[in-house]
Amino acid sequence: MAHIAVVSIPFHGHVNPSLEIVRTLVRRGHRVTYANDARFADVVEGAGAELKPYESKLPADGGAGTEDPIEQLTFFLDDAIAMLPQLRAAYRDDKPDLFLYDIAGAPARLLGEQWGIRAVQLSSTFVAWEGYEEEMAPVVEAMRADPRGAGYYRRFTEWLTTEGSSVTDSMAFQGRPVRGLVLPPEALQPNADRVDRSVYSFVGPVLGDRSHQGSWARPAGAEKVLLVSLGSEFTRQPEFYRRAIAAFGDLPGWHTVLQIGKHVDPAELGEVPDGVEVRSWVPQLAVLEQADAFVTHAGMGGSSEGLYCGTPMIAVPQAADQFANAEQLAALGVARVVDGATVTAAELRSALLELTGDPVVLARSAELRRQAREAGGADRAADLVEAELLTA
Repeated sequence: MAHIAVVSIPFHGHVNPSLEIVRTLVRRGHRVTYANDARFADVVEGAGAELKPYESKLPADGGAGTEDPIEQLTFFLDDAIAMLPQLRAAYRDDKPDLFLYDIAGAPARLLGEQWGIRAVQLSSTFVAWEGYEEEMAPVVEAMRADPRGAGYYRRFTEWLTTEGSSVTDSMAFQGRPVRGLVLPPEALQPNADRVDRSVYSFVGPVLGDRSHQGSWARPAGAEKVLLVSLGSEFTRQPEFYRRAIAAFGDLPGWHTVLQIGKHVDPAELGEVPDGVEVRSWVPQLAVLEQADAFVTHAGMGGSSEGLYCGTPMIAVPQAADQFANAEQLAALGVARVVDGATVTAAELRSALLELTGDPVVLARSAELRRQAREAGGADRAADLVEAELLTA
């Protein structure tokens, strides 16, 4: 059987989507190695892969501490440049038959080209469509007008050129893979009708068995369940949580699970009614499978899980791709978008009742749930990887 090398960065949002694919490939008899920081050894080895450690240069928060896009991009470029020689050393005497690389593990594409090894991108976010570069040109030109941005693009091109890449444009190198598997539901993809299906295959959310995260039981007497979670990074929001408690805490028949993260002390929330369950962390998928609604920051993971579970959503975007995801969810007819800084408790309550009381929203949520589950998941992803091996 084949040796498949997975390459990613040390953040759960980049690693978790690949783990069930790793397990599936291992069950089929393939040897899977996984290049990542040693901090993720337990996670990688728990999926059945062998860790190939590299020392990441990324900040611990992945750049979430800054809203400056040039600074964030520079973090990832620095890490990519540092990753490449470590990958080369790790695999020089143990060459794989195929690289399966996360969007932030693009040095694997470069190494694959140098060694004549096929490389397949595994995308945990949306992908480029026909006309994407033209539509993004104003944003890119604005960044190039900043001396720091100009320096970023120059460094990226110089690095690719020095390494002998056949693709020296940074956007094309990262955003135009030779072959790609896409994990978010196709419904979340902007301009899905303009995505090149000879390059990209939408396999849908790959969520896998999460029993190791624990379980959650719907309380007796709870007619409906609401999950409120702003993810894992942008959770220092005590004022928003207080408004959520005011909005949902006394709704007849509703039980609210409020995940506040590690940055907020429950004492900051004030008096919490019996209908609200405050937790620093919950097994999100286990709750969503039983929930009737979801207040989410609209990260790609949460948005995908909400669609997979057919749960109507109130989107409270905070940063990065969350704003685009939120608007897409609203366009799909299964979400309302609110501004977390200004939305009132009354507006939150109204949005919840309108969503969950609308039969059109419920029917649309159920249809998108069906589509997400029929995309194929880990088994289809593994089939496509094996098909690439046959043509390598």
